Amino acid sequence: MGGEAFRRSGLARAYGGRMDDSSALARLDRRVADCRACPRLVEWREEVARTKRAAFADWTYWGRPVPGFGPADARLAIIGLAPAAHGGNRTGRMFTGDRSGDVLYQALYDVGLASQPTSVSADDGLELYGVRVTAPVHCAPPANKPTPGERDTCRPWLVQELKLLRPALKAAVVLGAFGWQAALPAFTEAGWTVPRPRPAFAHGIRVPLDGLELFGCFHVSQRNTFTGRLTPRMLREVLRTAADAAGLP
Repeated sequence: MGGEAFRRSGLARAYGGRMDDSSALARLDRRVADCRACPRLVEWREEVARTKRAAFADWTYWGRPVPGFGPADARLAIIGLAPAAHGGNRTGRMFTGDRSGDVLYQALYDVGLASQPTSVSADDGLELYGVRVTAPVHCAPPANKPTPGERDTCRPWLVQELKLLRPALKAAVVLGAFGWQAALPAFTEAGWTVPRPRPAFAHGIRVPLDGLELFGCFHVSQRNTFTGRLTPRMLREVLRTAADAAGLP
């Protein structure tokens, strides 16, 4: 998708909020959306976009890599796993159109970091306040499980995104052990000093990195939220602590 087509799609606004479309982060988002580096992921995301789920038969699926969402001057980053096949792969926005996103954006709204509690489509008017949501893998993987090779192939996109966010970024919340394992090397490559040995993932863990506070949080997966391993209160507590560390109101 070229720059003009990207703008016509309505997704440029969603990826950057009020961000100038000519900014470096917007250009990165367009490059991410054109990536075809992982054959298995390309085949899967496009097959899902063709066959669809019956409940979304009238949707035109995005069917591409899903860039991050939020302003270029974000002080807080939230790093997940990968887009869902009928969530971000359908809507074109991270954590949008699935139950994991319902939980995350409700919590962001509850702590004052989002303009509304729901995220259903890329043109629904949602804005994030000082927050950028992204992932170490930008394509929807089969069974929600990217391979280590796919994770590593996608890492340069996250590294570039973190480098662009670094001037303002003060805190990051990583959702789940997979995201944690993928994010720590990315932070290192983006210029932060990560402790050695690398800290193990745990819910509520807090690790200082050269002026940035890194937090771990259980992923907002249906398995975690349905079983009570991650409750809305637990999620709000991590987000509020991270927002305070980032200097967000």
